[in-house]
Amino acid sequence: MSDITAQIDGRVLRIELDRPDKLNAVNTSMLQAMKAAIDTAKDDSVRVVVLTGAGRAFCAGGDLTGVDTDGAAIAANVVVEAITQLPKPVVAGVRGAAAGFGCPLALSCDLVVAARSAFFQLAFAKVGLSPDGGTSALLSAAIGRARATRMAMLAERIPAATAFDWGLISHCVDDDGFAAELESVVEALAAGPTTAYGWIKRAMTATTLADLHDAQSLEARGQETLVQTDDFRAAVRAFRHRRNG
Repeated sequence: MSDITAQIDGRVLRIELDRPDKLNAVNTSMLQAMKAAIDTAKDDSVRVVVLTGAGRAFCAGGDLTGVDTDGAAIAANVVVEAITQLPKPVVAGVRGAAAGFGCPLALSCDLVVAARSAFFQLAFAKVGLSPDGGTSALLSAAIGRARATRMAMLAERIPAATAFDWGLISHCVDDDGFAAELESVVEALAAGPTTAYGWIKRAMTATTLADLHDAQSLEARGQETLVQTDDFRAAVRAFRHRRNG
């Protein structure tokens, strides 16, 4: 799959965003490939899914070098829904940036294991947009309205240690122990009661993310408006200028 690697390794489906030169920034085709990869977890042999990013970032958000905001926004929602509806545990392993859509992508997973040097950032406002992918529901469920609004409006970098203290992520470990801790969590889930995990996940999702679809619909309406604004167009021009030197 283009810019995505996926393989079933025993009882584990390992999906890696594989676009390190762009910090794993996603576009429509990449998101569609991710959805196809997640669908392979329906195989009975798969008991847990782990989602990581190649190189020094988990995911830096959407790729602004070739703007297809409508298609990408729809594809992003589909990926988040696929992860939250999959009746098997999904673990995000986060190093470096989980920014823009990378943040709700990680938070849509059931557990997030982050290296201490990682950070979480909603950078949408910096380019004149509002968060998408179900961010408003995912963040509010995890850390409450005040902190979610702070992240969305101020676009601050939230270090992994702070994210853990806030309840945004489940694990924060020193960088040199990150890989071992991630594998420990994944292997524990792979050896556990998959059917029970599925029902735990259904109950958690129903209780905390009942409004996810409505949130995504409202976010999509906002993006449709905001991509037509001068603020967004100016941000895209500035981004392309920086990349072209």
